[in-house]
Amino acid sequence: MRRSIGVVATVVAVAACGGVANAEPVVPAVGSSCPDGVADAFTQLADGKSFLACQGVSASYRWQPVSTPFEPSDRWLSYGPGLTLTGQGRRNPEILSGQWTASPQDPSSTCSAEQAPVTDAGVAPPQTTAGKPGQVLHFEVVPVVFTITLTGNCLWERVN
Repeated sequence: MRRSIGVVATVVAVAACGGVANAEPVVPAVGSSCPDGVADAFTQLADGKSFLACQGVSASYRWQPVSTPFEPSDRWLSYGPGLTLTGQGRRNPEILSGQWTASPQDPSSTCSAEQAPVTDAGVAPPQTTAGKPGQVLHFEVVPVVFTITLTGNCLWERVN
């Protein structure tokens, strides 16, 4: 009987943790610590208007508020809701064109970028590029992107 209770308690504890493969990403908040490997990355809060940057504070990295407009970042962290950023097809771009990679931050995450470029007739329909779960996505942000939405628990980096 004692052994059965121990097994049930272990199963309940593992189920309560949600498992490692399906772990929910930590939502960035002002002053909270940044995940490993995202130093100097920016992110956008769920309100779609507020931005944070992972900056060194004392001996650690913390999410700090960023005033707009700001210089475009070459590193972005998406964590759940899509980050909708302005590109070089608008004033004060938040992301620059060029070659980019998106690295999933957990093995089950899929990185996806939806770009809406500017054309002579206005803004073209969005074009989506998506990776596979747990795999790095390589893609190009077009020079005249109006907006781009980055989704998945992913670190996005511009390749210089």
